[in-house]
Amino acid sequence: MSLRNVAIIAHVDHGKTTLVDQLFRQSGTFRDNQRVEERAMDSNELEKERGITILAKCTSVEWQDTRINIVDTPGHADFGAEVERILSMVDGVILLVDAAEGPMPQTKFVTGKALGLGLKPIVVVNKIDRPDARAAEVLDEVFELFLNLDASDEQLDFPVLYASGRSGYAGLTDDVREGDLTPLFEKIVEHVPAPGLDETAEFKMLATLLDRDNFLGRILTGRIESGTLKVGDPIKALDVNGNKVEEGRCTKLFAFDGLERVAVEQAKAGDIVAIAGLVKATVSNTIGTPEMTEPLQAREIDPPTLSMTFAVNDSPYAGQDGDKVQSRVIRDRLEREAETNVAIRVSESADRDSFEVAGRGELQLGVLIENMRREGFELSISRPRVLFRDGPDGREEPYESVVVDVDDEFSGTVVEKMAVRKAEMTDMRPSGGGKTRLTFSAPSRGLIGYHGEFLSDTRGTGIMNRVFEKYGPYKGKIEGRQNGVLISMDKGQAVAYALNALEDRGILFISPGEALYAGMVIGENAKPQDLEVNAQKSKQLTNFRSTGKDEGIRLTPPRRMTLEQAIAYIQDDELVEVTPKNVRIRKRYLDTHERKKMARKMEDA
Repeated sequence: MSLRNVAIIAHVDHGKTTLVDQLFRQSGTFRDNQRVEERAMDSNELEKERGITILAKCTSVEWQDTRINIVDTPGHADFGAEVERILSMVDGVILLVDAAEGPMPQTKFVTGKALGLGLKPIVVVNKIDRPDARAAEVLDEVFELFLNLDASDEQLDFPVLYASGRSGYAGLTDDVREGDLTPLFEKIVEHVPAPGLDETAEFKMLATLLDRDNFLGRILTGRIESGTLKVGDPIKALDVNGNKVEEGRCTKLFAFDGLERVAVEQAKAGDIVAIAGLVKATVSNTIGTPEMTEPLQAREIDPPTLSMTFAVNDSPYAGQDGDKVQSRVIRDRLEREAETNVAIRVSESADRDSFEVAGRGELQLGVLIENMRREGFELSISRPRVLFRDGPDGREEPYESVVVDVDDEFSGTVVEKMAVRKAEMTDMRPSGGGKTRLTFSAPSRGLIGYHGEFLSDTRGTGIMNRVFEKYGPYKGKIEGRQNGVLISMDKGQAVAYALNALEDRGILFISPGEALYAGMVIGENAKPQDLEVNAQKSKQLTNFRSTGKDEGIRLTPPRRMTLEQAIAYIQDDELVEVTPKNVRIRKRYLDTHERKKMARKMEDA
């Protein structure tokens, strides 16, 4: 059976995973009566909840006499490292572009990586049945994007298909509205080259994905670059510098069949397989025969641009919700994450009770924190900080390319707010339907915490997409949050009578009956200063009866923040307390005198 290895890349929400669903159905991977969930490849709990792909995953379908290994990749820029490392496993890419939105920042980022490796693309203009589809203009934009990315003549001669992933059809013209995905299968077989690797040479494979199994231990996934591997063969792992990591034996060998990993007895060059039997080998290590001396070249991954401090939870309610609270347990979990996720770096602080975790963006680190709290961890999280570096002309900071689609009436507000955050507008054009597309080059530092404000400014109709652009000159001080916060003075339960009186002071984050402690942030002050308040104050009871005094208290529903919103909201002197049941905002120093002392120190500095 001939073999094709292909990756599907696209911007978030352009329909990759839905298209893979249809490829499964039409290739006969699923039985007619088999119950299959929508977006079957998004198997992770968080992926199902958020409707986005977070982890790159391998799958395989058979069409006629060809086996097609497909790698589904994340569409969000924060998970770009997942895409970068799997591109070494494939010989071609399917670039999926929305027929209305066209190429977006993440499309540019991933496509640039794929073209740089010499991979030949197949362009699929998806969602062709949208009423606002503009297929011809989108195709021109894709061609322009390829030119900007210095694509070769061979890559510029790409085949184009028009498709609707949800309805399960594709065609060669943009007026197609029925049929199946046969044209896409034919283009993959015709346009993507077979691996063409040497099956007689010594066995070598680059590990690109790492998984764990309770019974088999580590499972390393990658493409066999040369030779043949059988179950029981002795194997060796080398790191990127050629140093031996460990020797062992291949105890289990898996190939991919639809959504399943299937045990096989042997595999040859070009196959994408998963190997069990090693206990130390990790991502970017080369697995090969015991005689191997030279490792395979691993792809360079773009560096992290953002960091947060993960610390032990030291609030008065620590240990009440979670069972994993010690720094030792947190360290082990973070090191395990850094091993499987090459875009994350972990370093220990001097006090050994907190850890610097660097990643690509707020969403990537937010997903890690969310996974940890569901596993029973309790943590204190600091405000995100960008990672500076020393350049030839002094300190440099990361910049992001920001593409914003807003209704025309809100474009002035967005331009004004972005200017305050030291962003420079590089493009402004109408995108049809009464909308404007704005493109900015902005320092990452200025964008921390802006997304919530952006949604408020655009009445929830704006769409913002960001992707790392470059390191550029330091832009100076950028103003943070304009409002102060309301801080609880004491420990105890919130009382409706007290909260009713506090509503005039600002917006509350809590409801009556919630457990509070001194130093916990319970709301946003309407003024720029922080204000300490008593939310436990009860009504004074007397012996006198009076009409009209005991009217029912009606409180405005509190503003509830998600984990990501809380992380984006806090300032440098605040932390987010994360437990399996609660997300609370608190001051770094809970004692009021200590807070004032540290504030004076900062002013003197």
